[in-house]
Amino acid sequence: MYKLTVQIADQLEKSRIADYTQLLHKPWRIIWLNMLAGTAKGVGIAIGFTFFAATIIYFLQILGALNLPIIGDYIADIVRIVQRQLELKSY
Repeated sequence: MYKLTVQIADQLEKSRIADYTQLLHKPWRIIWLNMLAGTAKGVGIAIGFTFFAATIIYFLQILGALNLPIIGDYIADIVRIVQRQLELKSY
């Protein structure tokens, strides 16, 4: 019986049920943690998308410089559109 009780106590400690019950008694802490996590996710997504978009535009510019017959014109149009949009936003 003692071993079973010790195992149950160990499992409860591993599940961090005490931390969970403390959070239930402090709802503002839950709100704060969720806002902090949401902000971190938003910043991570913004940085990741910026890096991804910059990489794609960089490769499109390289492909446009190769003057491929059909693809080069299409890519050059996309790059011009993006650059025009960036110039309009800087004003």
